[in-house]
Amino acid sequence: MINLTNVTKTFSLGSVEIKALRGVSLNIPEGQMMAIQGPSGSGKSTLMNLLGCLDVPSSGSYFLEGQDVGNLSDNKLAEIRSKKIGFIFQTYNLLPRSTALSNVEMPMIYGAFPNRKKTAIKSLIKVGLEDRLTHKPSELSGGQQQRVGIARALAKNPSIILADEPTGNLDSQSSQDIMKILQELNQNEKITIVVITHEDYVAKSTSRIVKIFDGLIVDDQTN
Repeated sequence: MINLTNVTKTFSLGSVEIKALRGVSLNIPEGQMMAIQGPSGSGKSTLMNLLGCLDVPSSGSYFLEGQDVGNLSDNKLAEIRSKKIGFIFQTYNLLPRSTALSNVEMPMIYGAFPNRKKTAIKSLIKVGLEDRLTHKPSELSGGQQQRVGIARALAKNPSIILADEPTGNLDSQSSQDIMKILQELNQNEKITIVVITHEDYVAKSTSRIVKIFDGLIVDDQTN
C-alpha cells in the first residue's frame, strides 16, 4: 500500500538548510498496524506529513496504492487526503461549539459525501459514543473527545488512518481504551493504521515498530 524509497526532506530557513529526512525507505503493506517511534526532532512528524500527503519529498519517491504522489498537484493531494486518509490528532482538533455529531459530519461536507448524518452516527456508535451524539467537546472527557476524533477519521471510510500521538493528552486508562479501538478497527475492518508515538506502551500495541532518529530509520521490528 505504501512504498517510500530513499525519501529526503529538506527545509530552508534563510541560508540554513535543515535535513529532516535523510533517505528513508519504508514499505507498509495493506492492513498493517504499525508505530513510528522517535524523540523530538527525529523526523517522525515530517514523515507523518509525507505519508498523509500534506507535503511531498524533496527527493526520492512515495507511492500510495501504486500512485506516485510526489508528482501530484495540490488539488490531487487534497483529493487523496479527503478520500483515502483519516487523521487523528493529539489535540483532537474539535470545533468547540459543535456537537460530536456535527464534528464528525464536518469533513464529509467538504468532500461532498452522501448520507453524512447516517454515516456520522454509525461512526460514533463504532467508538461507543451513541449516547453522546449531541454533546459538545466541553461536555466530554479527553478520552471521549479522542473517540470523536477517531469517528471523524472513520466517517470517510478511509483505507489508511494516521494517528499523531493519539494518546498524548490522555490518562493511562483512556490511552489503553483508544489503542484498543484502533486495534479493533485494524483487525475487524482491515484499515491500515500508522501511529506516531514516543510512548513504548503505545508502540507495543501495534504489530510493527519502526524507530527513526536524526531523519533515518534505525530499527524496524515486528512485535
